[in-house]
Amino acid sequence: MAHVRHYAMCRPDHFAVTYAINPWMDPSAGADRDKALRQWERLKAVYEELGHRVDVVEPVAGLPDMVFAANGGLVVDGKVYGARFANAERVPEGPAYLEWFRSRGFTEIKEPEHVNEGEGDFLVLDHVILAGTGFRTRPEAHHEAQEFLGRPVVTLRLVDPRYYHLDTAMFALGGDNIAYYPEAFSPGSRAVLERMFPDAVIASAEDAAVLGLNAVCDGRHVVLNAEAGGLTLELKRRGYDVIPVDLSELRKAGGGPKCCTLEIRS
Repeated sequence: MAHVRHYAMCRPDHFAVTYAINPWMDPSAGADRDKALRQWERLKAVYEELGHRVDVVEPVAGLPDMVFAANGGLVVDGKVYGARFANAERVPEGPAYLEWFRSRGFTEIKEPEHVNEGEGDFLVLDHVILAGTGFRTRPEAHHEAQEFLGRPVVTLRLVDPRYYHLDTAMFALGGDNIAYYPEAFSPGSRAVLERMFPDAVIASAEDAAVLGLNAVCDGRHVVLNAEAGGLTLELKRRGYDVIPVDLSELRKAGGGPKCCTLEIRS
């Protein structure tokens, strides 16, 4: 069943690939900002057509990755756990997003002590939060988030640098199930996932490699990269309505639909 969601997104007015902080980024390849903006606008329109609310964060010049709003924080029960970025190029994004939340009237805000990259490495389900580590977010941030949010947090270790954030290797299906790519995780973490989610959708290497798992599901509709054909067929077989989108330009920086989308849970 679909549920109306509240999202924050940030326009890619300053999007560019001028540095490389993940394996997807190649400054020599070039990036078309106008095309990225058109693709982003289409993603925003899809959400609004589905009945979801989208608030737009003002982009900051000099922060080309600020378009990836999911990294800007974690919001649960109206509480905002802020982001503290691992790479110097993105560090100013953390305060920028916290200031946006303050300007919107949020008062329960935690400025983090430990490195974490928001919903890039935190996935909220109905009864638990899954949390990634290995490349960006520190395990200590998992404990910090649990204490602040009062939700159990399960740590998962990422081992493939292409899947540097949890949201590149996994997404939530309706709040009590997931889709994921097992090879992105350590053996112990795979065993945890198999035990917790025996009915999970398992993605192929091919679909993972086009960031097919960087997807957004409202319980019924799944918005995902158009190139993830096998994953699309399996989700349809399971009864989901799949909406493919083209975010090929933003993928040059390692982003997809979920990277562009921060959920605000009140």
